[in-house]
Amino acid sequence: MTAVRQPQQTAAVSQDPRRHVPFDRLHNFRDLGGYRTAGGRTVAWGVLYRADSLGKLRGADWERFLGLGVRTVVDLRYPWEIEAKGRIPEPERFTYANHSIEHRPYDQSAIDPDVDPWRYLADRFAEVAEDGAAEIRQVLELLAEGPGPAVFHCTSGKDRTGLVAALVLTLLEVPEEQILADFALTELATARLLTDWHEANPGRTMRWPAYGRAPATVMSLALADLTTRHGSPAAYLTDRVGITRHTAERLRERLLVP
Repeated sequence: MTAVRQPQQTAAVSQDPRRHVPFDRLHNFRDLGGYRTAGGRTVAWGVLYRADSLGKLRGADWERFLGLGVRTVVDLRYPWEIEAKGRIPEPERFTYANHSIEHRPYDQSAIDPDVDPWRYLADRFAEVAEDGAAEIRQVLELLAEGPGPAVFHCTSGKDRTGLVAALVLTLLEVPEEQILADFALTELATARLLTDWHEANPGRTMRWPAYGRAPATVMSLALADLTTRHGSPAAYLTDRVGITRHTAERLRERLLVP
């Protein structure tokens, strides 16, 4: 069996109190602000968020969310996930879009515990990057052109959300070290994500010891795969996804400050 170490709080970027937005029912809602680009600019705070399912919002959480002033919501889940678990309350209040970037569903709880967990997840990321290129383009174009602030999310805010976050930060020219650190911050939510799974699946057995995990190694492998296939993550975005110079420049105009 592949050994899986327990989550550790290793990413220094987690220390800024603005990074994690606290909610009672959401466990992985984060501000993408504060990261420095290669050119010396900074991602603005309070402009772009990443999250786990906004279908869990209600009560005090809902009021806290509204207080953020979010105007654009991008839901990365399958339509059937939305049907089963619900979308954000009152979607008509927002510029709301569902772009399901994953095309090959799988059950993480049922994965063979003997497989290499990080290589397995990176392979799923590679599938999403290829299968979901058109949807990824739609997501990035909406984040560039839709009203802000904006948030994008999947179910746990881990894999699909993590890939989109990495691609956004790549377009902003944030160094890979910070991209990996941002991805790994989901490790701080792993225990609560696992608890949620057990509460939602009484009587089922969790087979995979890596459920809810998001070590930097996974994203490092995923970015390396994009480099092998396309030359670099940036080349993947232009050549495979079809991101134009206008979209990239618009995203930087909206998200970066001196």
